Amino acid sequence: MDGPSVHASGTPDPCPARLNMADHAVGAAARTGAESEALLVVDGDAPDTLRERHTFGAVDKAVRRAAEALRAAGVARGGRVLIRLGDGPDFPVAFFGAIAAGAVALPVSAQLSARELETIARDAQPALALLAGDTPDFDRAGARRLDGAALGMAAPGDYADTAADDPAFLVYTSGSTGRPKGVLHAQRSVWGRRAMRAGWQGFGPGDRVMHTGAFNWTYTLGVGLSDPWSVGATAILNAGSRGPEVWPRLAARWKPTVLASVPGLYRRILRHGDGPGDAFASLRHALTAGEKLSADIHDAWVAATGRPLLEALGMSEISTYVSSSPARQAGPDHAGWPQPGRRVAVLGEDGAPVPLGAEGVLAVDARDPGLMLGYWRGEGHAPDLPLTGAWFETGDRAAMAADGRIAYRGRADDLINAQGYRVAPEEVEAALLRHPAVAEAGVAGFSPKPGVTLVGAWIVARAGVDARTLAGHCADRLAPYKTPRAFFSVEALPRSPNGKLRRRALAPGALLA
Repeated sequence: MDGPSVHASGTPDPCPARLNMADHAVGAAARTGAESEALLVVDGDAPDTLRERHTFGAVDKAVRRAAEALRAAGVARGGRVLIRLGDGPDFPVAFFGAIAAGAVALPVSAQLSARELETIARDAQPALALLAGDTPDFDRAGARRLDGAALGMAAPGDYADTAADDPAFLVYTSGSTGRPKGVLHAQRSVWGRRAMRAGWQGFGPGDRVMHTGAFNWTYTLGVGLSDPWSVGATAILNAGSRGPEVWPRLAARWKPTVLASVPGLYRRILRHGDGPGDAFASLRHALTAGEKLSADIHDAWVAATGRPLLEALGMSEISTYVSSSPARQAGPDHAGWPQPGRRVAVLGEDGAPVPLGAEGVLAVDARDPGLMLGYWRGEGHAPDLPLTGAWFETGDRAAMAADGRIAYRGRADDLINAQGYRVAPEEVEAALLRHPAVAEAGVAGFSPKPGVTLVGAWIVARAGVDARTLAGHCADRLAPYKTPRAFFSVEALPRSPNGKLRRRALAPGALLA
């Protein structure tokens, strides 16, 4: 402990000056255990069927082939490679292959609309786009298209000799302004992730880690692939359907030792049929992140499975940094402790640490190797890193106990954490206001039941409009996870004396028919 509401957990290992994230996550494991099992691709539609099995040697060779193919296609060091491929090994091979080549991987969700893809392409200006056949037609801002199959045509190349601070990948996340922001991470981000091993995941050689997310999600690419591979563990990913009935069947068949998901899916698994039963008997523990874990989900999971459910708090800009671990469990009232090697503070409005127990904004030491390089500002512009003195403010409100435990108190801004996704209300409001029948729109999170947050829209209508029409209007412009799940009809929106929309005053009411 080094001051009021400042907690440093151990001393971080110095990050090497030269580091390639793909080599650290894939190449190193192949050099020490080429024939060890790296990836099992299973099928939620046929739980007993193994779609694909890959060793570390095979993954390493595929990644180095992809790197060489991208070089041959003219992708230069630092060039962005937009990746929208299906749920299969092509996605991680392309992601790590771009990083292995010294390029910048730009993974995007298969749920994004053509308009959203165009917004990202205009901002990121990718040199190349790796696209699946079902990708909607969009303006690629001059990027050449390459089929994912071309990545396996080249002879394996070498991992690029990159500096730890060289860019590695770029992800887009909802910003507080409503416009998606590009978060640029360095090669050193993989070094920063080492703090999660003892501080949250407990991964080791011989583990079988099953992640429930889609292949493109950074939570999956990190916790589901990069982190287990970094220690020689096996990753299990599902390329089939993802309903709550699927995961107990997959777990019973493929015997994961660690499961990673979001609170909403744990709730659905618990409530489906007769619950999980003994399907998860192979687990040592389960991991959860993406949104706040409620006490009822935590307690119900532990009661049903007899296995710990370990929460982590994080964000796209640094991944997770506060968590419970197998050795130290904070319980559902606290998110956990700063992970080993991380220094975390709770700051007041003046940027100084608040007294213990007082509420403030959670912040991470700006020297943390896992922290992003900054927000992307386009070609030729240096990314900026928003700092308060020596701290990066996360936008989460929290309080710190004397032993460093962190109690999460919600967002300092209006961002919605809905079922593991961050949604900016302004972006959804802008889409709604493009409908001629909508005079005013306000968007906020609402909770139909404890522990569940959904996106809701409050509508002041000019003329008759129904919820189905508005949902379809949004679906043409927004990813499904951003589309409101309920539309409420109001005569006026709550506003401050200066006319600013008071989103926190929006409360569920009369549903729009």
